[in-house]
Amino acid sequence: AEIVGGTGQDVLDGKAKIADSSGLDVTELYLKGAYRTLDIARQIQATCVVLKENSPSCGSQKIYNGTFQGERITGVGITTALLQRHGFEVISENEIEEWLATHPL
Repeated sequence: AEIVGGTGQDVLDGKAKIADSSGLDVTELYLKGAYRTLDIARQIQATCVVLKENSPSCGSQKIYNGTFQGERITGVGITTALLQRHGFEVISENEIEEWLATHPL
């Protein structure tokens, strides 16, 4: 699936959608997953959430552009956007070592 017409922020604002490669709108499924992730982050009192880069859900810096051609754009996925709107820090799996160096456990 990819975000069509924007970024995760746009999906949350109702300005874009998430579609699978056949064109089926799967936005509601991704919204449910994003809100479930938010609930869990709140329950465990997370201070930082690590999500998978490039995903329409989890991208924290880059997402695919919605053309299903393998091209990426700067932007965040829907779960990242929702978590950030609620004050959570979100990083990608590529940033773990750097984050740990500046945030000792």
